[in-house]
Amino acid sequence: MARKTAAQVAEDQIKDQAFSELASLIEESEKLLKDGASLVGEEADSLREQVSQKLKQARESVSGARERAQPVIEATQTYIGGHPWQTVAVSAGFGLVVGLLLGRR
Repeated sequence: MARKTAAQVAEDQIKDQAFSELASLIEESEKLLKDGASLVGEEADSLREQVSQKLKQARESVSGARERAQPVIEATQTYIGGHPWQTVAVSAGFGLVVGLLLGRR
């Protein structure tokens, strides 16, 4: 099995962190919604403020993940731009293997 490059490792870490942060956000939002089902008045306003803060955190997290992923994207584009025929060959080989596997029914 081929070893992962530093860019692939960084990409995997970014994905893992983004997914864990989103899962945490979803879990906390569900909890807040369950807790807020019976609230009215000032308590409901407080709950809405908490949900608003969590959504703001999610937006910041997504934009942070996008910024951290940018170097990986640029490295990929640079490699593909510098090695177009290798990219075409690998893509064609992958397509051939997938086609053969799907055709074996």
